Amino acid sequence: MSSIKYTTKKNIIALIDCNSFYVSCERLFKPKIQKRAVVVLSNNDGCVISRSQEAKDMGIKMGEPYFKVKKLITRNKIEVYSSNYALYGDISRRVMKVLKTFSPKVEIYSIDEAFIDLSFMDHEGIEEYGRQIRSRILRWTGIPTSVGIASTKTLSKVANHIAKKEKTGVVYLKKDIDEKLKKFPIEKVWGVGKQLSKFYYKNNIRNAYDLKNVSNTWVKKGTNVLGAKTAMELRGIPCINLQMEQEKRKNCCVSRSFGRKVKNIEELEESVVTHCLNAAEKIRADDQLAKTITVFIRTSPFDKNKKYYSNSKTIDLAIPSSNSIELIKNAVKALNDIYKYGYSYQKAGIILSNLKDAKQNDRNLLTPLLENKSKKLMRAIDYTNSKYGRYAISIAHAGLSKGWKMRREHSSRIDTASFDSLPIIGV
Repeated sequence: MSSIKYTTKKNIIALIDCNSFYVSCERLFKPKIQKRAVVVLSNNDGCVISRSQEAKDMGIKMGEPYFKVKKLITRNKIEVYSSNYALYGDISRRVMKVLKTFSPKVEIYSIDEAFIDLSFMDHEGIEEYGRQIRSRILRWTGIPTSVGIASTKTLSKVANHIAKKEKTGVVYLKKDIDEKLKKFPIEKVWGVGKQLSKFYYKNNIRNAYDLKNVSNTWVKKGTNVLGAKTAMELRGIPCINLQMEQEKRKNCCVSRSFGRKVKNIEELEESVVTHCLNAAEKIRADDQLAKTITVFIRTSPFDKNKKYYSNSKTIDLAIPSSNSIELIKNAVKALNDIYKYGYSYQKAGIILSNLKDAKQNDRNLLTPLLENKSKKLMRAIDYTNSKYGRYAISIAHAGLSKGWKMRREHSSRIDTASFDSLPIIGV
């Protein structure tokens, strides 16, 4: 690494965005599809949620229902994969770990994006530093990225978009900023959604440069404080700080539509128990406890030939818990209360709410007894599943066949905890 000059004079923020992240993750383990057109589908193989550049060039649009583009995909021999969120989450964690070697201040914005603070550097070495970031992430994880650097988070988003569009990899927005903002459509500005962009167009604000030059009073009156902050950030005035510590969730919902309709309560129980296991594992990872558990089920609202049924049941726990066994016992009880025979169910889910920090939990006389009984067991289960793959240890009530699981006809079945998933070069 080249020598770094340090400074504290200017705010410098970099946005690192993984290119076609889900596609890139699939390509990691299948070298033969590196140059081929690839798409990844959403849950139950419903819509296109990630596309390689080759697929984009063939006219595949983001969010397009799979059945609408199936002929185009078949005709062009585009590779299709069902989503594998366990894989994407694991690769994301690896990318974020690499980023922390470049700056102590990292905000994980999404599964494939992160802001990092580079204010400690002299601006003359910034672009080279950005290239080093890209190079190390690619070398250590295999994931290609784009890096946008500017004086604010909003401008770094603009820079990142330009880096992707121009395929330069790294863009440091420091010169001719106004000229670039004039070419940047208002609907692509970070924080400007579909409805807000319509409002701006009505008021003759068509690009980022127009918004930059609108008065704060007008923006606040027409939109909100966030709109005013966006305009300020486009002027190079930092208003949106990095959030290094992620806020703990207030509730945890796990639900999935079934791959096929489910009628009997045994299969519904399997799905609810499986969702409960996942939710409990998530809140334990955040060192949280749940005070309330909700179970919900529903049939398809689009099936005109059958009666629609939807219901839910909420149970308040006497003592907040993250113990899978305790939560499952209550979830199954709630399910039995709302289940109705004769319906074809399409979806079931579970919500853990009123979450609180385990360390700040209000204790009573029974708390130490219950904690000592379950903590070691839960820790052992989480450790084993982390090391050997999810469901290495599970609850018998979760079942084995899981015929109700969502459709994943194009799953690559890659598991980073399995040697069988290692890529084979030259095949």
